[in-house]
Amino acid sequence: MGSRLHWTVLVSLWAARLARDPTPPMRISSGLVRGELARDGSHARYLALPYATFIGRFQPPGPEPRWDGVFEAINENVKCHQRIGSSIVIGEEHCLTLNVFTPLDATPEAPVPVMVFIHGGGFYDGSGTPFLYGPEYLVNKGIVLVTINYRLNIQGFVCLGIKEAPGNAGMKDQVAALRWVQRNIRAFGGDPDNVTIFGESAGAASVSYHILSPMSKGLFHKAILQSGSSLAAWAYQFNPVYMASLLAKVMLYKSQDPYELYNFFMNKSDAELIVSRVPRKEGNVIISELLYVPCTERVIEGIEPFLTEIPYDILAKGNYNKVPMIIGTNSEEGFFFARLENDTTLPKIEFEKSIPKDLAFPTEREKKEAAERLKKLIMGDEEISKETLLKLSKLHGEPYFAYPALAETELVLQNNDKPVYNYVLSYSGRRNLPKIISGKPFKDAPGATHADDLFYLFNPLPVPTLFETKMINRMTTLWTNFAKIGDPTPVVTELLPQKWLPTNSSLPQAFVIDEEFSAAPLWGSETLRYWHELYTKYRRKH
Repeated sequence: MGSRLHWTVLVSLWAARLARDPTPPMRISSGLVRGELARDGSHARYLALPYATFIGRFQPPGPEPRWDGVFEAINENVKCHQRIGSSIVIGEEHCLTLNVFTPLDATPEAPVPVMVFIHGGGFYDGSGTPFLYGPEYLVNKGIVLVTINYRLNIQGFVCLGIKEAPGNAGMKDQVAALRWVQRNIRAFGGDPDNVTIFGESAGAASVSYHILSPMSKGLFHKAILQSGSSLAAWAYQFNPVYMASLLAKVMLYKSQDPYELYNFFMNKSDAELIVSRVPRKEGNVIISELLYVPCTERVIEGIEPFLTEIPYDILAKGNYNKVPMIIGTNSEEGFFFARLENDTTLPKIEFEKSIPKDLAFPTEREKKEAAERLKKLIMGDEEISKETLLKLSKLHGEPYFAYPALAETELVLQNNDKPVYNYVLSYSGRRNLPKIISGKPFKDAPGATHADDLFYLFNPLPVPTLFETKMINRMTTLWTNFAKIGDPTPVVTELLPQKWLPTNSSLPQAFVIDEEFSAAPLWGSETLRYWHELYTKYRRKH
């Protein structure tokens, strides 16, 4: 009997931990909403709040929905359509939702700064789920955190230049989410006049695009770009109708007429569109497989465009939303991608065929000379093989992440009086999970790879917080200091022992986030300087 009572008590305690503790209903622009308290009691959470309506495939988002009664904001599993593996499709079309996480002491009368996170995933997968982007570390620093979902892949980024499919639906989803924040975040204790947008990878490229877009003007006040830029070759479609035709061709339909392509796609299911995959061009690296991403739109009567010029031209002219910025990358971005090369793709990689698509050479001789120079700089006298993957990873990282971030910095410094803070994360610890799961030779090499930074900002459910608490505290303090007052190190402390200075065009340096903070030249390697030389001479025009 005693044993049975013991187990009954334990089960009751376990069930009590899982039991929902609802928040009082509050009114937002759509109606009444109720969330729940976090199980550790640290914050309130409101999940899967609809910020807009889905009104049609490839169309901009519609207005936010309205409801009677109380909306129960507790669904953790909303995702936009995406593929898992080669054939499994998950997600739904009614996915235009966001999550709000707020400190318990934040009130409409005493609002706190807001940070809106845009997830990465190459514009083809991912979501803002708290399962991956656990909010505790940031919310505990006294900010309201918002994470969003937006349409992905062909559903979010087909760009046919016609009224039925004008383009950038996924970016317009993000704008709708930012507009929702302006209308509603005060009800959650957030300050609509102090909003920082931040993102990683495709999320950082998205942040860069919001800086460029007139559609996003006034919706945010600071920006943090982590390993992504609108200047990255993988983040922009130069010829979107042709790119759409490649998907149709895989599905055994040949046309480059935008209306014919639209009708063809509309007669296919979401699953068919997502599972169909355009093969990589032989000899190129894996990141070249990212095809359906933001584009420059044609001006169409009755359609508000997100982007009407190419990113480089907007930045060069200085006609963009000028706000304080943090721009940075991880020291070994390429590890993450090089480890995805396999026994079939690796032997076929050629430098000449792997040059990013936003470089255009007037002659084959010049392209060949550039490829030979790059191979010599990156590989030395060694050939591409499994044994030289560490060296090859520079081809996967520098031109796609490090160079675009520095090029954006250089352009911004020419015509922006707001501070720009550059960083390189080189810290290698036990939460560098992307590097660790990459296996040998990457996990034993120094530095941080793509997405390692996320595990020092967020609390993913499967990852315990038993180690690296100092670096978690450092990273989240830097980020939230910037969100609060626009300066990541307002004072030097034991936790932050060195001042992070804004980037100076006369002596451009990056803040190195490592065991001990330091500074390093922005253009710190010979290969980065050579990429800069190539882009200065051969950058592709529209």
